[in-house]
Amino acid sequence: MANAQKPQKGDLIEIFRSMYQHWAVYVGHGYVVHVTENSDFPGASSFSVGSVLTDRAVVKKEKLKDVARNDKWQINNILDEKYQPLPADKIVMKACSLVGTVQPYSVLGRNCEHFATDLRYGKPESRQAQDAVDTAKVAAVGVGVLAAVGVGALLVNALLSGGRKKKKKNSNNY
Repeated sequence: MANAQKPQKGDLIEIFRSMYQHWAVYVGHGYVVHVTENSDFPGASSFSVGSVLTDRAVVKKEKLKDVARNDKWQINNILDEKYQPLPADKIVMKACSLVGTVQPYSVLGRNCEHFATDLRYGKPESRQAQDAVDTAKVAAVGVGVLAAVGVGALLVNALLSGGRKKKKKNSNNY
C-alpha cells in the first residue's frame, strides 16, 4: 500500500496486520530491518501468527513495501517522549549488523516491537505485549471473582437447604 509518509533512517515502522502490529526499523533506501520467522519468501514470515509457536526468529533486511504488502503502515516512534532515541547512524549500523542472526523470540517477552524499540532507544519495550498481559490479568481476576461467587452461592445454598429435610412420602397410604 502506498504511504505518503517519508521515513527517516532509524524511524520505527508499525505495520498493521489483522490481529497484531508488526514492527521494523527503517534503515534507508526503502529498506527495513525486522525480526521474523525464517522464510525464503520476502515479507511472508512477518504475516504469520504462527510466530507465537517459535522461540527463535531471524533478523532480516527487506524492502518496506515487501514487508508491508497491502497492509497500512505508519512511522511510530512510540517512545520518543519517554526515551532519547539513539543517533540514527548508530541505530542503522546496529540493525544492519544483526541481519542474518537468530534471536531469542517470545510473543510477550521478546517480540518484533521489543526488537525495534531496543534498536532505537536501547530499551526493549512492547506496548502490545504489555496490553496483552494487562488484559490477561483483568480476565484472570474476572474469572477468579466469578469462581468465588459461584462457590459462595453453592455454600449458601447448601447451608440453607441443610436445615430442611425432605419428608418421604409413604406410598402405602389408603
